[in-house]
Amino acid sequence: MRRLVPLLAALLLAVACTAAPDGPDTPDGARGSDGPAPTGRWLPKPGLAWQWQLSGRLDPAVDVPVYDIDGFDHPAAAVADLHRRGRKVICYLSTGAWEEFRPDAAKFPASLLGLGNGWEGERWLDIRRTDVLGPLMAARLDMCRAKGFDAVEPDNMDGYRNRTGFPLTAADQLRYNRLIAGLAHDRGLAVGLKNDLDQIPQLVGDFDFAVNEQCAQYGECERLTPFVRAGKAVFHVEYERETGEFCPRAARLGLSSMRKRYELDAWRRPCP
Repeated sequence: MRRLVPLLAALLLAVACTAAPDGPDTPDGARGSDGPAPTGRWLPKPGLAWQWQLSGRLDPAVDVPVYDIDGFDHPAAAVADLHRRGRKVICYLSTGAWEEFRPDAAKFPASLLGLGNGWEGERWLDIRRTDVLGPLMAARLDMCRAKGFDAVEPDNMDGYRNRTGFPLTAADQLRYNRLIAGLAHDRGLAVGLKNDLDQIPQLVGDFDFAVNEQCAQYGECERLTPFVRAGKAVFHVEYERETGEFCPRAARLGLSSMRKRYELDAWRRPCP
C-alpha cells in the first residue's frame, strides 16, 4: 500500500529517482546484476534500475531492466513485449486488502472485509482467514504466472500495524506474509516484501527483494539494509522529497531509488 496520506494529497504531483548502489553497505559484485535462483526463479540484485507504473497508458520504452506493473490491468502480450525489450516484469497485486474494482471481488466473503485502508474502494482483509484467502491468492498468482510475469509485488502486507477492524497481531502478519511468499515460490515467481519494515529481520529469508515507499521521508532507509546485505534488491520510491535530498544516501545504502508521483503513472525522475 502506498503510504496512508489524505486522498486529496494523492493527486499532488511529485517528482522520481533510480540510485545505483555505491557504498560500503553494497555486497561486492552485486552492483547492477541479477540472475536466477538455484530453483530457477529470478533473483534481482541490488542496484537494478526500475520503473513502477500502476496507472495510465503503459509506456514500455523506459530504458531500465525492471518494470513493476498491475497484474490485472495488463495482458500477457504486454508482459511479452517488455520481455522482448529486455525487461524483467513484476506483477503488482493487493494481497492484504480487498479492491471492489477487481474482477474477482465478488469471491471475497463479506466477513473478510474490514475497514477502509485510505484508498477509495479498498478495505483491509482479515488475513487470519488463510483457509479462504489462500485459494483466492493462489488464483491471483496463477494469473501472474500464466501472463508470464517474473515476480510479484504483494501489497498491503502490514495490516497488523493499521486500523483494519480486526485484532491482527504480528504473528498473524508473519504467517500470512510467509504464505504469500510460499505460494509465489511454488509457481516459480520471485516475491517482494512491501514495506512492513518491522518484520524485515524475520522475513528477509522468505522474500527475494523488497519494495518500499518513502523510507527517506520517514528516516527508515537503514532498516532495509538486511536485504542489500543478503544480495537482494530494494526497489524504493519517494513522492515528496527532491532527488538531491535522498539519492546520495540511497546510493550509499544500495537502494534502487527514484521519485514518482502518487498516482504512479509513467513519469519518473531518476537519480543523477
